[in-house]
Amino acid sequence: MLGFLIICELLKNLKFYYGDYKMVEIKYVPSICPYCGTGCGINFVVKDGKIIGVEPWKRHPVNEGKVCPKGNFGYQFINHPDRLTTPLIKENGEFREASWDEALDLVASTLKKYADTDPNKLGFYACARSPNENIYITQKLARAGCGTQNVDHCARICHGPTVAGLATTFGSGASTNGYDSIEEADFIFCIGSNNMEAHPLFGRKIIRAIKNGAKLVVADPRFTPTAKLAHEYMQFKTGTDVALMNGMIKIIIENDLQDDEFIKNRTKGYEEMKEVAMKYDLETVAKITEADPDQIERVALEYAKAGNAAIVYSLGITEHSHGADNVMSTANLAMLTGNVGKIGGGVNPLRGQNNVQGACDMGALPSDYVGYQKVVNPEITKKFSDAYQMDLPTTPGLTLVEMMNAAHSGDLKVLYIHGEDPVLSDADIKHTKEAIANLEMLIVQELFLTDTAAEADVVLPAAGWGEQEGTFTSGERRVQWLRKAQEPPEGTMLDWKIMEEIAVRMGRPRELFHYENAAEIWEEIRELAPSYYGITHERLLKPEGVHWPCLDPEDPCEPLMHKDKFAHPDGLGVFQALEHRGPVEVPDEEYPLILTTTRILFHYHAAMTRRCETLDNEVPTGFIEINTEDAAERGIINNEMVRAYSRRGEIEIPARVTDDIKKGIVNIPMHFTECAANMLTNSDSFDPKCKMVELKACAINVEKIQ
Repeated sequence: MLGFLIICELLKNLKFYYGDYKMVEIKYVPSICPYCGTGCGINFVVKDGKIIGVEPWKRHPVNEGKVCPKGNFGYQFINHPDRLTTPLIKENGEFREASWDEALDLVASTLKKYADTDPNKLGFYACARSPNENIYITQKLARAGCGTQNVDHCARICHGPTVAGLATTFGSGASTNGYDSIEEADFIFCIGSNNMEAHPLFGRKIIRAIKNGAKLVVADPRFTPTAKLAHEYMQFKTGTDVALMNGMIKIIIENDLQDDEFIKNRTKGYEEMKEVAMKYDLETVAKITEADPDQIERVALEYAKAGNAAIVYSLGITEHSHGADNVMSTANLAMLTGNVGKIGGGVNPLRGQNNVQGACDMGALPSDYVGYQKVVNPEITKKFSDAYQMDLPTTPGLTLVEMMNAAHSGDLKVLYIHGEDPVLSDADIKHTKEAIANLEMLIVQELFLTDTAAEADVVLPAAGWGEQEGTFTSGERRVQWLRKAQEPPEGTMLDWKIMEEIAVRMGRPRELFHYENAAEIWEEIRELAPSYYGITHERLLKPEGVHWPCLDPEDPCEPLMHKDKFAHPDGLGVFQALEHRGPVEVPDEEYPLILTTTRILFHYHAAMTRRCETLDNEVPTGFIEINTEDAAERGIINNEMVRAYSRRGEIEIPARVTDDIKKGIVNIPMHFTECAANMLTNSDSFDPKCKMVELKACAINVEKIQ
């Protein structure tokens, strides 16, 4: 009672000093973080209809009430003053504001011109940071609106090799295990992944695994924050992953530690793979990889002897001209030891963007409709031709890389980019800008005037994260529902409504492109994609979401895949015979250093975190990491500006002199437009199996600025 009276007195005093007071209404709206592919739950803090902060979603099963710096402060871009709020049309090199009717009519008429005459002149980029429903409508606009299979998204230049590699070996291009599984591992082989910076809440699960007794081995050219947690750090040369893993496979077989029963009953192609791998003796592997041979042998034996051994990888594996081979090597290693289809084992790719898994699932691929149904299958294409009321070709369309090359040569006339920024993110910025300049029309649907939007002919301002409903699919195949926390800025439109309206203005039937809300789009996705059919909207409203494949609404949809059989029609995993190839561009006298690129803890995509004041203040610009010996040879001291240059271009950038990176290798974070790493990278070095560009290895030089 006394406490109550004290509170009343305080309130009276407040009224005396400040006049009439009123309670501030704060509400919390649950959602999913828009950054990496971990799929953490957050709560928007909303005041007066505006998002003012974020708090962790306490009962969310992925992050369990924790968030990383991006999750904590990354909301700040939502209400940034740079938000686009009116359509823009470029005339004589300058933007002018336009009405929605004018902009939409212009886009629709241009798309229709080529849809009616030559749909192959059109290309579409979907957005891997957008909800599944928006991505689905992007590919539907391409296919049902324009009759083209030229649709792709940024997985092509991040985890395209995962989709291609794991689909070839396991029958499904997705992670084999749920994230919680890692805590049951006895041994974790982490290669080409710095999860403590790029996927911090997954990194937390690895820390738990270590506390549970797991041994962590990190293989990486850089001594990363993740490597600093490891029991053992294996430093090796960029781009030599296949040789390293072939060497480990040979050691395991020579010591008779392979799982013969698993190999016999659940796989094929073993003898062919073995024949190639046995050529990779320790001396040869050590020479190629520049890794310690004794360490290679020890790690191989420990991996094979562990009860549950997990492989974790990310872009350090995939972003190579042989990225699919790298991924398939991880699958070979896992199948060899029977570490697939079991808790605590598996092959666990960590997805870079929040919904890059979903973008693949939704059919934003030139070879696949929603649910990985193949364009080349006549029955499947007929199914979608009937559903979309459009005769669709059974020939796969152009990939992202091929579309840009086609634009460069004049074979692609119109490119529609939904929420992607290839001028910053694609290899060889000069090549990308030349390609864009050669288009008849570039259409960009965006929140901000990004580097790419600045080059556009038409810019369409869209709603953003927190302003719409829909679903994200995390890297562990967990589908989760997003809730709307605030209204979009006046003058913007929901992404799917923009594309819906364009299709109708092109003359496509209104009933084919008409939805009341995102839930209706989700129902269409379920009907067309068997692997998603069991994921009803009602099930999505639960905090845990639902993992695919989910064939039936009553299916519990457990996160573990390949428990009894692989996803191939015959149920067998397929070993691949793989030779080491290495990077396309190798160091020489003029360009003696290998450049790799990375993500850092405080940044993600320039359009987002560079507009989050708290995050940008932590790391306000880029840097180049250079080994102490390499720096000394060039007279470079820490923090001074240097010139980094390749055959494609040059940048000026601060040097970070360190022993944490292998001699002969330099590293630049990918997030900074003012010192963009992709001014230097090579667009001519892509993987023939999945068209992945080699972002993790190109030849450059670094020198003092005189």
